[in-house]
Amino acid sequence: MTMVSAPKKVAISRKKRQRISPLLVVIPAAALILALTYALPPFRNYQLATVGAYLCVTAGLTVLTGLNGQLSLGHGALMATGAYTLALMQNRFNLLVAGIVVAVLVTTVVGAVIGLAAARLRGPYLAGLTLAVAVVVPSIASTFDETFNSDQGLTVALEPPPDAITVEQWQAWVCWGAALVTVLLLAYLIRGRFGRDLRAVRDDETAAKLAGIGVARTQVLAFVVSAACAGLAGALFAVLAQSVSPGAFPLTLSLFLLMAIVIGGLGRLVGALIGAVLLVALPSFAQSIAESSGSVRLEGNLALTFFGVVLVVVMLAAPGGLTSLTNLRIRRKSQKGRK
Repeated sequence: MTMVSAPKKVAISRKKRQRISPLLVVIPAAALILALTYALPPFRNYQLATVGAYLCVTAGLTVLTGLNGQLSLGHGALMATGAYTLALMQNRFNLLVAGIVVAVLVTTVVGAVIGLAAARLRGPYLAGLTLAVAVVVPSIASTFDETFNSDQGLTVALEPPPDAITVEQWQAWVCWGAALVTVLLLAYLIRGRFGRDLRAVRDDETAAKLAGIGVARTQVLAFVVSAACAGLAGALFAVLAQSVSPGAFPLTLSLFLLMAIVIGGLGRLVGALIGAVLLVALPSFAQSIAESSGSVRLEGNLALTFFGVVLVVVMLAAPGGLTSLTNLRIRRKSQKGRK
């Protein structure tokens, strides 16, 4: 009878986790979400739906920044693009699914244009470009007020759900249905050759070129995929709020998105889920503190402060994000096995 050492057991368990089909994770998650929508009160269902909408954009940003190494400060603007596209489509044609598809396509085209420019830039120059996009896109809505109704924004006309379910339940189903499909597609995408190309370009562009990988093509495709996810998230937020305005997509939103995936763990979709939860939990906590103190102005500053404090604490305790804590446990087990 052969005995397997502790380090080998840890390596085997790692390989088993990598071989698990994403579908086997998504199906139980869908069942859990469905059960929660019947157990939670309406406001919690709305928060659950918001987490699902955020998961779409954090998962796409994880692919772009965590796996490909491109820093983006403009994903809030890409979300605004998807949201305004859905609002215009829904108010004219009243076809929700078609409107969401068109919103994703339009944002994908915008992401491709930005990606072509971003492929030529690195570091702070890339961050500056995406930052400019975050500033310019919301201001377009204020400039073309005949189409976008200026700062007042657009309302999103939606058909009421059936009487058997609440609006919040329906919103949770729509958002999490889109989120789980997005995560499933991204999981299969990054497990294949495209994922290996992303990591190779991130780690060493010169070595990737020598290996025959098209660096610029990979970077543009990463931006396109991430932009499509951001457009989907923006469309879902339009469904949640049933209105769209420039104030809903400020520059701080892009900063929150970036901090969320860093705290959760760059390069892992589980980290994107943790970041999505934080994007809902921390502002809600800040709002409750601001209301108890009687100062509404503190709400935005407190949310940013909380994110900053959590980011510093997590980077000191786990530089790889919260998901890296599992890797630390595995390493400790392997070290104990060697001893």
